[in-house]
Amino acid sequence: MKTVVLKIARQAIQDAFDQKNSIEVDQLAKEHPWLNEEGASFVTLTQNGKLRGCIGSLIARCPLIEDIIDNANAAAFKDPRFMKLTKKEFEETDIEVSILTPPALVDYTDTQDLKNNITPHVDGVILSLDGYQATFLPQVWEELPDFEQFFGHLLNKAGLPMDSFKNHPTIYKYNVKKFKE
Repeated sequence: MKTVVLKIARQAIQDAFDQKNSIEVDQLAKEHPWLNEEGASFVTLTQNGKLRGCIGSLIARCPLIEDIIDNANAAAFKDPRFMKLTKKEFEETDIEVSILTPPALVDYTDTQDLKNNITPHVDGVILSLDGYQATFLPQVWEELPDFEQFFGHLLNKAGLPMDSFKNHPTIYKYNVKKFKE
């Protein structure tokens, strides 16, 4: 599985540079039927350990193979935080593909109850409130290891004030299978 998803992501970006479609989608789906199942993925690009692009899907809406191809291209060329990836940069870029489980609504009464329902380093989190939304993959716990840091940065990413928990944001959690070069 690891080799297949990473190869698809890398080839999708290479194909964009070469202006061609060399990925044999039908053949790959035939060899690996799970690629034809609806799936949600995130593709993360890094250079020397620093983020260079990260785009993904929270909800499965198309076959996983299509989702990986679309998100690889979006991470390389459409992440608004970065300039488009150059061919030279691509040679020095590492790829990580995360396959997400369906998000599960977290029922919680207060912040302490939420802490008890979230497992650091395991759960990815989607936070939404008043039309604002953000997510962090479980890998973000490596950089923001405690609950307050993690959720403080997640609120900031969503464009929400730090006291937003008084308004009881909607929280979903999910897990990932992570594949990294």
